[in-house]
Amino acid sequence: MKLLATDLDGTLLRGDGTVSDRTRAALLAARESGLLVVFVTGRPPRWLDEAVEQTGHVGVAVGANGAVIYDCERATITESHPMPPELMAGITADLRAAFPKVSFGFEYGDGFGAEPTYVHDWQINPRVDRSGRPIPPPRLGTVDELVARPALKLLAKDRDAAVDDFLEAAELLVGGRASITHSSSVGLLELAAYGITKASGLAHIAREHGIGAHEVVAVGDMPNDIPMLQWAGTSYAVGNAHPAAQAAAGDGVLASNDEDAVARLIESLLA
Repeated sequence: MKLLATDLDGTLLRGDGTVSDRTRAALLAARESGLLVVFVTGRPPRWLDEAVEQTGHVGVAVGANGAVIYDCERATITESHPMPPELMAGITADLRAAFPKVSFGFEYGDGFGAEPTYVHDWQINPRVDRSGRPIPPPRLGTVDELVARPALKLLAKDRDAAVDDFLEAAELLVGGRASITHSSSVGLLELAAYGITKASGLAHIAREHGIGAHEVVAVGDMPNDIPMLQWAGTSYAVGNAHPAAQAAAGDGVLASNDEDAVARLIESLLA
């Protein structure tokens, strides 16, 4: 194995969002050994700097479910694949017609926007950016206002919907216009430009380093990890993973995130 790709929330991070000493030590050992470790996450860029601070790992990351490649050392986006306004306008109209209670949020890369009815389930911004500057609060507006600029991710939330059923129904509506997935236990869907997934972002980084899929091991826990788990030559789900992610993992199920599953895997790869 030359590259280890790991999801963050629910996989590398413990359930309370912390990083254990064992995990930090394993990441450092991997870097010193020459094993390329890539964070592959649904997080937008502004939350990747926090991951660097927590783990001590500085490298390249795939963010926003594949929509951005982020240089953690320089805190810069090196590549992005946003959804154009006209595409989002059509998709939001179709989803609202089918799910009248849906509310929309928009990840722009440099900020967040949402309808006033969109309720956050987590802190939407870190307090400050990596340079210590305050991050602007989310922009509130109508869908027509918010789709006026490209976005890395379109978020569709319907709290009354069972998320797996919501995903299945939305996939029929969206068709081949966008990639759609979820990483939540609530009715929250994540949409990106068509063909953009964690797998596409990871494949880009692997190509840049001359690494083939057969030399990649990937770990994840949620449906948004499935494309990555299917692409990598070796793949695992953590013990706390969604059943669909466990089914997609070609090489089995590890311990849970609270049991330092990724650290244990790194240790075994370096042994």
